[in-house]
Amino acid sequence: MNDLYYYENLAKRNGHRFVCGIDEAGRGPLAGPVFAAAVILPENCTIEGINDSKKLTPKKRSVLFDEITAGAVAYGIGFATEKEIDEVNILQATFRAMKRAFDKLGVTPDLAIVDGNRMPSLGVETQTIVKGDALSASIAAASILAKVSRDRLMEQVDKIYPQYGFAKHKGYGTAYHIEMLKKHGPCPVHRRTFLKKILGEGSSV
Repeated sequence: MNDLYYYENLAKRNGHRFVCGIDEAGRGPLAGPVFAAAVILPENCTIEGINDSKKLTPKKRSVLFDEITAGAVAYGIGFATEKEIDEVNILQATFRAMKRAFDKLGVTPDLAIVDGNRMPSLGVETQTIVKGDALSASIAAASILAKVSRDRLMEQVDKIYPQYGFAKHKGYGTAYHIEMLKKHGPCPVHRRTFLKKILGEGSSV
């Protein structure tokens, strides 16, 4: 049976008091910012249902968002804009979002565990865990906060640019989204560097 607290418990046995999980949401979409969250869960955490955000329904994620933010020792949520993504590339923009989330914690952790295999510079001891959002409760909690925060923002963006259907697909490259892109052209929240293959190199992207 998978123990979602294995990495946190191991870190504490090795003398780390506060362990921070970090994850991102929105690396792949064609529009909108990339979000990240950092979460320090308390010892003997009892939040039921924490899991990789992609495996949860939107309703369940929303419920868990409230439970995590209420019960965490500390949490932070940050993002990097679509303009930053175009300027520095998606990986570096993701690192910016992670650092911004980390800096909002208000508590300096002894160890940060980050989903994936690329490590942002955070100023504390950091480890990466591939598929960490399914293996660590702290990373899973961070994935939920990042995903819910980004989805809520894209629902607001949908009210400004309703023709693209952002509330439904959250900026991902669905067939409908691509159809609307070709019909209306990109709007200010589209990631121009992500659209070249879709709209063509000679387009006005």
